[in-house]
Amino acid sequence: MSAVKRVLVTGGAGFIGVHTVTRLHAEGFTVLVVDDLRHASGAPLPAGVELEAADLNSAAATQAVQRFHPDAILHLAAQGGVSRSVRDPAGDALVNVLGTVNLLKASADAGCRRFVFASSGGAIYGRASRLPTPERTTPRPLSPYGAAKLAAEGYLGKFGRTFGLRTLPLRYSNVYGPFQDGTGEAGVVAITCERLLSGRAPLIRGDGNQTRDFVFVADVADANLRALRSRVTGAINIGTGVASSVRSVVDELVVAAAYRGPTDFVDGPPGEVRDTALDTRRAAKLLEWRAPTQLRDGLRQTFTSFRERARQATTAASAAPAGAEARPDRGSPAGLE
Repeated sequence: MSAVKRVLVTGGAGFIGVHTVTRLHAEGFTVLVVDDLRHASGAPLPAGVELEAADLNSAAATQAVQRFHPDAILHLAAQGGVSRSVRDPAGDALVNVLGTVNLLKASADAGCRRFVFASSGGAIYGRASRLPTPERTTPRPLSPYGAAKLAAEGYLGKFGRTFGLRTLPLRYSNVYGPFQDGTGEAGVVAITCERLLSGRAPLIRGDGNQTRDFVFVADVADANLRALRSRVTGAINIGTGVASSVRSVVDELVVAAAYRGPTDFVDGPPGEVRDTALDTRRAAKLLEWRAPTQLRDGLRQTFTSFRERARQATTAASAAPAGAEARPDRGSPAGLE
């Protein structure tokens, strides 16, 4: 679909969103971001990108779709935490299922031709018997978050058949990189960077031997662009195909930080998948996409970015008038567990 010129991005001010919107803008797309800003990354959107501050389930979001009349929609907005979904499954479904359904209906009513959805590989597949896990694997989600993402995928298929909307769920593995929030429960890379730079010991939930498929955010942004431009339908995994232990990732960041203290351990959260890695051969074939960033390089880029932002925050705080409250340049939790 080379004719795609106007793209609406939900969650475009968030972690994955701001990287993708920056790429879209640089390549000449007209972009509208719809975001309630609760999960904003703190990174500025490119000049010229329009922002509609609206909740996904609000009339304002539906009206924005009608007004902008997009050729394609990239739906990134989500409640992105497994632990939060366990505590509040209804709230999770409100955002991840109903919000998606409302957006699909608005897209169909506006004559949108392409709908790309940020889904989740690890959360949907559950305890897969095969690693790396291909898309044809029977989904067995362990958490409300995974169940909600799977339900949303079902609605994508329904709207595709009923309204002719070309829908594509991208099943992300564990995305990490600059501008991810490190103050919440999800996103071990960002959380570890945040703790190390604030003088706290790194924290591992579980024994650290659980594995994840860590994929760098710039590579995911590239996959998003390729998906928007393509006519492909049906789920596609977006990852590296490599399972890395959480402990090895934390150890790499410890080296980058020259930290010599202990590592703390706490019990893992309920509903967590033990091991994940995604088979990405379908992405290579249909999107001509692969994740070129090596994990060590991506982790070092991420830590360097976090360190620079911490330095900038310190400089800004020291320059602030006496009595002024310093505000951290980052948003609410937006990472994926």
